[in-house]
Amino acid sequence: MGVKITDTTLRDAHQSLMATRLRTADILPIAEELDRVGFFSLEAWGGATFDSCIRFLNEDPWERLRAFKAHISETPLQMLLRGQNLVGYRHYADDVVQEFIRLAIKNGVKLFRIFDALNDLRNMTAAIHAVKKGEAHAQGTICYTVSPVHTIGNFVQMAVELEKAGCDSICVKDMAGLITPKAASELIQALRKAIQLPISLHSHCTSGVAPLSYEAAIQAGVNILDTAMGPFSGGTSQPPTESVVAALRDTQFDTALDLEMLARISAHFTTLREKYQSLIDPIAQRPDVSVFLHQIPGGMLSNLLSQLKEQKKVEKYPEVLKEIPRVRQDLGFPPLVTPTSQIVGTQAVLNVILGKRYARVSKEVKEYCLGFYGRTPAPIDPQIRQKIIGDEKPIGERPADLIKPQLEVLKQEAERMGILKKEEDLITFALYPNVAPKFLRGELKEEGS
Repeated sequence: MGVKITDTTLRDAHQSLMATRLRTADILPIAEELDRVGFFSLEAWGGATFDSCIRFLNEDPWERLRAFKAHISETPLQMLLRGQNLVGYRHYADDVVQEFIRLAIKNGVKLFRIFDALNDLRNMTAAIHAVKKGEAHAQGTICYTVSPVHTIGNFVQMAVELEKAGCDSICVKDMAGLITPKAASELIQALRKAIQLPISLHSHCTSGVAPLSYEAAIQAGVNILDTAMGPFSGGTSQPPTESVVAALRDTQFDTALDLEMLARISAHFTTLREKYQSLIDPIAQRPDVSVFLHQIPGGMLSNLLSQLKEQKKVEKYPEVLKEIPRVRQDLGFPPLVTPTSQIVGTQAVLNVILGKRYARVSKEVKEYCLGFYGRTPAPIDPQIRQKIIGDEKPIGERPADLIKPQLEVLKQEAERMGILKKEEDLITFALYPNVAPKFLRGELKEEGS
């Protein structure tokens, strides 16, 4: 049985390499050709694309999705959804989750890759149910990370629960490029035995081992691999689509994709790569094996550097890299993915710059310790938690159970402001109440214009 390919060029590849700045106008000329390749899916929306469209490109992310749908009819459009966080950085009420997913399906999303930064299934169920209600494909996602509490047994148990929750496939999401060939082989084999669903593996070339881990996963029975077109592959992005297709030709795992067609598409992205070259951070382009020591995903590294530059403390960078694993251990070993990567990273920067650990804590760290992001993989260090929250009592229930329905109130507020022209505008406002009004009034300018 051949391996299927999800191509990530339109979302994760440019998010990983150049801070999600690829414009819709540069994608559309090649969209129909991408559609004809025969990919399992095209990851084209979600993640940081929504925020970046509004904040930097002055593009409406809903219009981008509709434009893709108009040009891509054969291949399912896939989005990355942060569970109860949707495409934002905090939990939203269930009614916002349901409406966002309804509109995403209406505008063209066929496959939702749903994850939670803490692998807390309670933060994924509302989204899974909404996707199933809309008759779209729900891909339940396990955030892969390495710690004393992240065992194969725990990952398999989560996959079993996702299958029971009604997911159509399972994705192992290795956002920092940490999965080794041995780990990939053992995990995929264990998942194959425990569940009936198709299994997808998503990794990054951050450490340089992803192509080897993909080969091990293929031998172990993986069904789908995430790759990116050559010019937008490697470094902190995914392994190259063309290379994986070529490597599997004439084997039992042959993808049956046309290399000549891929070469033509690759040439288009080569031109785009040259156009956007100034946005690509040299750090993002080369493998760095030290990711096995600090586990920091590529996008987070550039965020840390910019935080330190703002504080004029760039020389503290090596110290921050050492502090991050300590903070992560203190906080119960969260996987480092949005938003927990920002929570841990910002706290590590504060600890290093102030020269005293937890002398100051961010609002997000306090909320995390109070349980508002969900159940941590391991207990938070009791002394650290006491220092951060004092005698306040953490919540035990699903965080979203404490959030009242939001849409009606937000609708009244948005109508007062006069910013609603279409039904999607309400969700844009719900997600980004600070930035959306200016964007919807047409007051924002494209970055660099």
